[in-house]
Amino acid sequence: MSARLSAAVCAAALLAACASAPTPVAEFPAAAGGDFVGLAQGPYTPGAPAADWWRLYDDPTLDALVAQALAENNELAAAAANLAQVRAALGEARAGRWPSTTVSAAGTYGEEPVGMGGTGEAGEIYSAGLDVAYEVDLFGRVRSAIAAARADAQAAEAALEVVRISVAAETARAYADACSANAQIAVAEQTIGLQQRTVELTQTLLSGGRGTGLDVARAQAALQGSRAAMPPLRAARDGALFRLATLTGRTPAEASAAARACARPPQLNQPIPVGDGAGLLARRPDVRQAERRLAAAAARVGVATASLYPSITLGGSIGSTATDLGDLGGGDAFRFSVGPLISWSFPNIAVARARVAGAEAGAEAALARFDQAVLTALQETETALSAYANELDRRAALVAARDQAAEAARLARLRFDAGADSFLSVLDAERTLAQAEAALAQSEAQVASYQITVFKALAGGWSADAPAAG
Repeated sequence: MSARLSAAVCAAALLAACASAPTPVAEFPAAAGGDFVGLAQGPYTPGAPAADWWRLYDDPTLDALVAQALAENNELAAAAANLAQVRAALGEARAGRWPSTTVSAAGTYGEEPVGMGGTGEAGEIYSAGLDVAYEVDLFGRVRSAIAAARADAQAAEAALEVVRISVAAETARAYADACSANAQIAVAEQTIGLQQRTVELTQTLLSGGRGTGLDVARAQAALQGSRAAMPPLRAARDGALFRLATLTGRTPAEASAAARACARPPQLNQPIPVGDGAGLLARRPDVRQAERRLAAAAARVGVATASLYPSITLGGSIGSTATDLGDLGGGDAFRFSVGPLISWSFPNIAVARARVAGAEAGAEAALARFDQAVLTALQETETALSAYANELDRRAALVAARDQAAEAARLARLRFDAGADSFLSVLDAERTLAQAEAALAQSEAQVASYQITVFKALAGGWSADAPAAG
């Protein structure tokens, strides 16, 4: 817990709570303040991540899909409703700072005892009154309850941001996956077309007496192998489109036509701005959510500690009681009372001490979860940066391999046409080229996916737009 949070806990529970509050810790570890290890690898810049990071792709279709998802995603709507519910609880807690009032009216039939000034006869009794009660918050119970409710509301705000970031990232990922599947399908179709022409050539050569049945069989096997790769690619594209439809609040039948027609994954032509570690922890809503939950748990220590001390309530009542409804407003029927009410469970405070112990244990658990959230945020970000940088290196190598395979296939066909080599060399070269093209297309898909994972880990810039719980 930060020093600021520790001071808030002490103020909320006065001197008694200070003795039982969790040990203060740094809000964000100092070790997280440096640059990420990935910055030295090239595809990053230390600039602050953009809130609408998907616009860096300059893809109008992606922009429209993310906007639709942020407006109509059902999980986001549920998180927003949960935030409204928690804010209502904060309003209820704040109402504890003000007097409570009760208006009552009753009509009964009964008998007034003679010793209490009654006649001893049965009859109707009418009464109306106003009761006012105000809790004197000497020991910080109300203040601590408000602090806990405020921290709960701030944690709910952070939880809403977590969902927003996830929805934006997964929408972009589903769109990129659909585009990548289309790109891989296009590569497979191109390979199938090339292999189909090769089959036709081998059959023509066999008919002309220059080829062999073995060449035809090998060409047919290569063709059918490439055709077998098509159904999984189509299924992957459809699955991505259906995910995209769900994220944007649509049925699978209403999947985006623009995404279905997308020919290649979105391209990023600039280094990714990542900021530094300290900025990341301040920006990531899951870390803020854990820190706010820690603040709420610590405030509840103050609430529990206040139960060790007397509860003092100032109360007052005015009203009128009469045996006839018309006499309620008369002076003889008027009554009033005023005075303090003190309640204290002393000396049997075992229940109160047990509540304090439970609240302290809850704060310790929240502190452990906060520490874990910090470590997880750093681990996820470093992993995403490393995976992206290494996939860029892999893609560069695959581009070189594809280019060399294409050149080898061209030379193999020229040598075969000139009668300098067997058709087996052509088939091997074309198979190698098909594998290189497929591997490159898969790497392009991985690059897009890793980019989105990096943006998701960096948490964009949502904190700039986050509403604050007062």
